[in-house]
Amino acid sequence: MPFTLIDILALSVFIAAWYGYTVFARRKAKNTDCIARSLHQHRIHWMYELISREIRVSDAALLANLERNIAFFASSTLLILAGIFTLFAKVDTLGVVISSLPFAAEVNHLAIQLKLSLLAFIFVISFFQFTWSMRQYGFLNVMIGATPYQQSGKNENLLAYAKQMAIVQDQAAHSYNYGLRSYYFALAAICWFFHPFLFVLVSLWVVYTLYTREFKSKAVKAITTAQHLLHQERQLKNEQTPGA
Repeated sequence: MPFTLIDILALSVFIAAWYGYTVFARRKAKNTDCIARSLHQHRIHWMYELISREIRVSDAALLANLERNIAFFASSTLLILAGIFTLFAKVDTLGVVISSLPFAAEVNHLAIQLKLSLLAFIFVISFFQFTWSMRQYGFLNVMIGATPYQQSGKNENLLAYAKQMAIVQDQAAHSYNYGLRSYYFALAAICWFFHPFLFVLVSLWVVYTLYTREFKSKAVKAITTAQHLLHQERQLKNEQTPGA
């Protein structure tokens, strides 16, 4: 058997940590201030402002910048996958390197191949998330191109259309976030090559890092405060605008 009981338990902790945090973060974001929740409101404000601008060159530039970031990670993921598949042909060499490290677990060539398969699977998931994010940003560009100009007053249909654009952008951002999250957990999976206990510790550390950055960081507080200020500013604008 390529894996010991400790390896199986470590893998179970890894899967539970990844899946559990994904479910936890999705549910908690519905009623707690965090990056995902606050940025969703920012995107709605952005699309509301977009329909009131006749010239949208700046909006197109901002979206192009977001797409470039995603394209960078998508292309990098392909290079990483190529490197992982190359390692399948170097299992003996990889085993020698791992066995030479202090505190490394006993080397098993089949186990190394399975661990490489896990890494490959993680980056395949990441690639699909990044490319889906890019496609959704493409959908958003089409929607923006079709958006008419709101000249004056308050057009309920256009406001509803703007909110739908924000939802598409939000989904694209979620896919990008899931792709990045795969990178975080891939770092934990790498530790499995050295020792299952290290694998468990780094998996839990990744969850802690993600939680603090998405829910407790200074950036979250600043983005949330800014979102509330934008909401108040928009309410004042609506009260002062005739026909609002």
